[in-house]
Amino acid sequence: MTCDETPEEVILACGVNSELDPPLRRQVEDAAASYRAADPVFAHWAAGYGLILHDPLTQTRIHSLVKTLMAEGLVPDAATAYRRLAATDRLASAAMWLVVHMTYARKVRLDGNELVAGDFKPHPEGHTGGSLNMVPAYVAYLALNALTGHTRGWLMGQGHCVAAVDAVNLLAGNMSPGHAERYGLDDARLSRFVGDFYSYAVRADGHPESPLGSHVNAHTAGSLQEGGYLGFAELHYAHAPLPGERLVAFLSDGAFEEQRGSDWAPRWWRPEDCGFVAPLMILNGRRIEQRTQIAQQGGERWLHAHLQLNGFQPIGLDGRDPASFVWGIHAIELRQQARLDAYLTAGFDTGAPLRYGVAQAPKGFGFPGAGTNRSHNLPLAGNPSLDKAARAEFNAACKRLHVAEAELREAVSTLATHDVQRRPMERDHALATRHVPLPELPEPSWRTPGETVAPMAALDEYFVATVTANPELRPRVGNPDELRSNRLDHTLDRLKHRVHAPEPGVAEACDGAVITALNEEAVVCAALANKGGINLVVTYEAFAVKMLGALRQELTFARQLRLAGRTPGWLSVPLVLTSHTWENAKNEQSHQDPTLTEALLGEMQDAVRVIFPPDANAAQAALRTVYSEQGRIIALVVPKRELPVLLDSGQAAVLLRDGVVQLEYNPDAEIDMVATGAYQLAAVRRAWERLREHAVAANLIYLGEPGRFRTPRDAVEAGHVHDDETLQRWFTPTRRRLFVTHMRPEPFLGALRRLDDGPGLTQALGYGNRGGTLDVDGLMFANRCTWAHAVVAAANLLGQSPSAWLSSAEYEAVMGRGLPAVLWQKRPA
Repeated sequence: MTCDETPEEVILACGVNSELDPPLRRQVEDAAASYRAADPVFAHWAAGYGLILHDPLTQTRIHSLVKTLMAEGLVPDAATAYRRLAATDRLASAAMWLVVHMTYARKVRLDGNELVAGDFKPHPEGHTGGSLNMVPAYVAYLALNALTGHTRGWLMGQGHCVAAVDAVNLLAGNMSPGHAERYGLDDARLSRFVGDFYSYAVRADGHPESPLGSHVNAHTAGSLQEGGYLGFAELHYAHAPLPGERLVAFLSDGAFEEQRGSDWAPRWWRPEDCGFVAPLMILNGRRIEQRTQIAQQGGERWLHAHLQLNGFQPIGLDGRDPASFVWGIHAIELRQQARLDAYLTAGFDTGAPLRYGVAQAPKGFGFPGAGTNRSHNLPLAGNPSLDKAARAEFNAACKRLHVAEAELREAVSTLATHDVQRRPMERDHALATRHVPLPELPEPSWRTPGETVAPMAALDEYFVATVTANPELRPRVGNPDELRSNRLDHTLDRLKHRVHAPEPGVAEACDGAVITALNEEAVVCAALANKGGINLVVTYEAFAVKMLGALRQELTFARQLRLAGRTPGWLSVPLVLTSHTWENAKNEQSHQDPTLTEALLGEMQDAVRVIFPPDANAAQAALRTVYSEQGRIIALVVPKRELPVLLDSGQAAVLLRDGVVQLEYNPDAEIDMVATGAYQLAAVRRAWERLREHAVAANLIYLGEPGRFRTPRDAVEAGHVHDDETLQRWFTPTRRRLFVTHMRPEPFLGALRRLDDGPGLTQALGYGNRGGTLDVDGLMFANRCTWAHAVVAAANLLGQSPSAWLSSAEYEAVMGRGLPAVLWQKRPA
């Protein structure tokens, strides 16, 4: 049997050549030998370069791939393809050489001459082993683009392996503006490049001097996320590309086994509405201080069995060889093309498993210390700037990786096919340059003040209306639990849960747009990844804390993109926090948690907004505002219970424009009564009415977006908060002020220092970490923030006796001596 007749499942499943059964191994070896004998250009590539070797299995795979590319007219002849693959080997070797210089050296010599003690960094730093393993993978991504004429996107979960991407991009001339103005292919600029890596230099404005980072950053050409939190790329990749787009995802073995949800990609990928994704795990078997569980459980064979149980078809790859990655990406895409063809021609999805590349290599392959714990960071046993033996070891290893300058430049030129193929550079791939035009936003269905409407129900109606008005935008709804319980009935009926086998009579569909899993990180990433579409994330407020890492990585990276001149063009994402702290009074204290709003209020206002719509009209206006912006995360704390409509359309517009609305104004006011949160507004209004009964002049103010009144922390944030003049127009300086807030009072006041004139003039009531199985009134009482507690606080600020403004029973209840229920009883007419 010839190699071309090798069963597909064997070719797909095998990793390195040594894993083949002896008879099949001989057949593969014979086939590879025959190809080498018949074609000298093939033989030249097959000989490898330096440490990069091509085993017979990879040779046969590449021979088959090149025939396919020729048949499709993607390459003019086999020799062109093999020359590009040979150039790939040289670029990979040179990039590995540069990566280890980034860790250890402060001087680079393109001629390859040895470095001396003074050429090394006194304090080397770098995630060297993982970066070395990433080089063959990323170079292969560039090579396949050159072979097929299609610029794919890329995503890397191991953000700490950025040295690989930055080194390859520099050598290939695929740099962002921030890199291109500093670095280049000569000794001086390469030396500046390695010197900038972990230089720690800071500019006068507080920003890093170097555009290089310890992780992927906004200056990394083509970057989509930092990758600082291992496991989030695994949750993103299935949802990121739109139909017609292709994405290569470089993934971590440690993240796969420890971040659940990464094995769910087959649950979400569909040919109907997804672009091609090529997941590639770098299986190097080591975490920072120990072997991975995969290695402990049985290595690649155990992992393949695990993947098969979760809907993947594993493909074994040689993680030391860029050609193996090239073939693997193409093989993964072929399966998805077959599923797409079946869907387009026959109208059904074959449901074949999602192919998944497993690239095995010792961690830090290509340099001393490979496979040891040292390989994670500093693989040499000593410091070359101080240790002669370490210095000799470094120089000897670099000699094996070095590529002569002329040969390197020729390799780079061979792979620079962008102009002739009329395709963008990899730094400008479709996902990195995403720009979604602002959608058509229908007019909300405004409710009449006095009506009783659930704000979440109104938001639901407006979301469906917006989706209907913009059919070109792919919708994704991230949902960890119950949409109907949260009053998103229309959304669920329209978009449906995404499942493999819909149950009759249930709102489920194979191509459903509602991503439901009891894993908050997985569902929020489904929406954050859908940057070419329109999104909604809905969760219980208390459980949203589990989303914080994903949210913070996203908003931080988006801000860095703006500062780097790469303004994000995706539609802002609403994070709807409902069944919130006060509405979950019945569900014990685990469900009573405003932590996420407090944490997001601590982030930069230009990157994230936190808005508290008090009624149905404000909820619709808030969602409309979200979709009129780009590149931000906007948290909306929305009640799901039926509540009176308080704001008309004009007041709702003012609230979303200014972050605050004046509900009752008295020019002679002695005190501002300020609420943040729907239930807090009800309490403050009742307190305001009690003050009015006692002829106390007070303003009633709803502060719906507290972050607009914070102190800006830099010039960029200053453009998204109110200036002093505007602030004083809403809040008169030195006037006594009482806040009743949805959140904890301390972080609330900490963010609003501009409105806090000290304890003699300003007080705040809110969540005080008390709860249990209660109702809303009971929870408000437990946290000492009922209307009556607001009256007492106002009296104290005004130097009055609160007992004069409360009945004796009310006063005794507030003081903790009477029955609390008296506070929520209606007073006799």
